[in-house]
Amino acid sequence: MTATQDLSQPGAVPTESDREFESFFLEHYGRIVGMLARVVGDRTGAEDIANEVFWKLYRRRHWLVSEVNVPAWLYRTATRAGIDALRAANRRAKYEQAAARHDAGNEEPLQDLLRSEQCNRVRAALSAMKPAYAQMLILRAGGSSYKEIAEAMKMRFGSVGTLLSRAEAEFKKRYLQIVGREGGHDEMSNGWNAEKLP
Repeated sequence: MTATQDLSQPGAVPTESDREFESFFLEHYGRIVGMLARVVGDRTGAEDIANEVFWKLYRRRHWLVSEVNVPAWLYRTATRAGIDALRAANRRAKYEQAAARHDAGNEEPLQDLLRSEQCNRVRAALSAMKPAYAQMLILRAGGSSYKEIAEAMKMRFGSVGTLLSRAEAEFKKRYLQIVGREGGHDEMSNGWNAEKLP
């Protein structure tokens, strides 16, 4: 699907903002989907969220030919949407687990794979954090530079390192709380930084 297929009138001539949108879409869509897939753990879900974010941008496509910092808006909006989806999935999972425990008595279901456990722990820790800290970690784990993080988060470049360090410390604290609650241990419990996000 290309962005110009959204033009509402058959035979309509794309405007400059439509052409700019298509170019911007092709340039950023893959990276946005990749980042969201790491957040939500599901490529199909990530594509759905990315499509919603790009639809929001399409409705504001005049920004592409203005002075608005569109990449920063796009990444900020996408990470927020991913975190919102993650929180909704965590709430849904809690309800489903409670229902399963109720139906199966006190038996805990077996976990499929250690990797999926770790990913679930990471997602739970991220969803429990301050949204700004979670966004910073997601952007950094997705390969964003300090400059890109500063632009997306609307902060001074010089603050990124300090705030990222605080975000990592909060993540580690929340992650260890989750691991401790589960009575488990894994390799992320020891030294951790944003590049280790699964």
